[in-house]
Amino acid sequence: MSITDTHDTYDTDVLVVGSGPAGGSAALLLATYGIRTLLVTKYGWLANTPRAHITNQRTMEVLRDLGVESEAAAAGSPSHLMGDTVLCTALTGQEIGRIRSWGTGPASATEYASTSPCEMIDLPQTYLEPILVNNAAARGAKVRFDTEFLGFTQDEDGVTALLRDRVRGDEFTVRARYLIGADGGRSTVAEQLGLPFDGRMAKAGSMNIVFKADLTRYCAHRPSVLYWVLQPGAETGGIGMGLVRMVRPWNEWLLVWGYDIEQPPPEVDEESARRIVRDLVGDPDLPVEITSTSLWTVNHAYATEYASGRVFCAGDAVHRHPPSNGLGSNTSIQDSYNLAWKLAMVVRGEAGPELLDSYSAERAPVGRQIVERANLSRDQFGPIFDVLGIGGGGDHAAIAEGLAAIGAPTPEGAKKRRLLEEAIQLKNYEFNAHGVEMNQRYVSAAVLPDDGLTEVWERDRELTARPTTRPGAKLPHAWLVDGQGERLSTLDVVGGGAFTVLTGLSGGVWEAAATACRADLGIPLRVVRIGDDNSRDAYGEWGRVGEIAEDGVLLVRPDGYVAWRRTTAPESARSAQDELLGALRRVLAR
Repeated sequence: MSITDTHDTYDTDVLVVGSGPAGGSAALLLATYGIRTLLVTKYGWLANTPRAHITNQRTMEVLRDLGVESEAAAAGSPSHLMGDTVLCTALTGQEIGRIRSWGTGPASATEYASTSPCEMIDLPQTYLEPILVNNAAARGAKVRFDTEFLGFTQDEDGVTALLRDRVRGDEFTVRARYLIGADGGRSTVAEQLGLPFDGRMAKAGSMNIVFKADLTRYCAHRPSVLYWVLQPGAETGGIGMGLVRMVRPWNEWLLVWGYDIEQPPPEVDEESARRIVRDLVGDPDLPVEITSTSLWTVNHAYATEYASGRVFCAGDAVHRHPPSNGLGSNTSIQDSYNLAWKLAMVVRGEAGPELLDSYSAERAPVGRQIVERANLSRDQFGPIFDVLGIGGGGDHAAIAEGLAAIGAPTPEGAKKRRLLEEAIQLKNYEFNAHGVEMNQRYVSAAVLPDDGLTEVWERDRELTARPTTRPGAKLPHAWLVDGQGERLSTLDVVGGGAFTVLTGLSGGVWEAAATACRADLGIPLRVVRIGDDNSRDAYGEWGRVGEIAEDGVLLVRPDGYVAWRRTTAPESARSAQDELLGALRRVLAR
């Protein structure tokens, strides 16, 4: 039965609950793939505070595939303004150290640049969400604000959701084929679905203070997204340091400070917020405009399953963690990137519904990793405090005494300086965890593993990206040259919601096989032969990273992940056709 045969029984193909990074990107992806999508949010507009902000290379690659990378780059702060993470006693106070971050240091800049065609940017959520949702609507998604999700029932054929119009006050139902719960860390969808969680919620309390103040004289000479401030009381509910975070250089900011979660939540009025800001900046007369204040809790929880039946969850609904490492919105968008093409192909009848089982199998391990990594990074400030002798917190005198000991021109001072440098370098696992961002490996029925040896990690898997064409890995980036002499990435010749058969100039047998498979399966199937006039390996980069012979082949999924590979061509065209068709059938559960 085709989609059009059953339109009358469904109000939409996919109902997306939530307009944050996961929900907005899901709606944009599905609309781009031509799937009828309804996005609902109980709020009257999009994000009103700049919560998430670090936008890593893999997420920028997703936005590139969606055609909105340039829009995101124009709205964000570029990487050269992100990287001098500062540890200090106040913005006007003594510096403890600096950390080259987000790949901006000379030791990591080459690796970052060679791994992706995209640069990291700082894109606050207040700017990201409109890009996602506006483009989703422009491409056909329906968007309803002030629409609260109340509950759902599901059966073999679809999901019926109960919604409330918060303007009119009435309740109504929407019938959809599938439901995506992208409704945040207090997800009603995840709760009603009964997803299993491991970990702990509400470990500690934090407050956000969004403010405007001209801090150019304190920051422009050491541009950074993050200024960590060691102040008495920072250990209460926090990580031992306050944070002054750049939202827009250098006049819009978000400050993070802790509170005791065992006590009643504090009331943060404008006067107390302004005092905290001035204390961490170190300027008692600083003109400050408080924009907003809010409280939140530090969580360490992840779902071990992301779906049940026709209902799926994504984003903070399934991985709940502190903002350390800047993984939240990135992982949320990548959840949706993994799920959307699968839903689209199942809705269109191009894949079996069993394909959807691979979403949880592939993304739940990623969710667990980033929750564990973010919480560990939060704890890795401890060695810095230990070297300073204030592991349990301290007053101004204790902090000054610890810093004086660090600066002493004595053998003991030299030892402490070495220990401090080692403690600060440990923070690379938060600020330069390139491998965490780029080394995700999928294991599921939608990936057909090689019969070869287990992957060997010669360098730190969390710190260093390791591109590979092994099935389950993201297609490596390499620069090619098109027919007009313009550069394009290998990532630019895949994606777009379709599978790609990627081979070399002498891999004509695979082009013929793809033509036969396209006719047999009735799916969009692109063929790219690296070396032809449209994708010349002019720099020899693909030859160095491809890991297959020129007549070998990669079957690349719509999300850019390698589903199957054969390092050389078989002896006959018939064998090539049979192998490719078999691989596609297995991946698509057909």
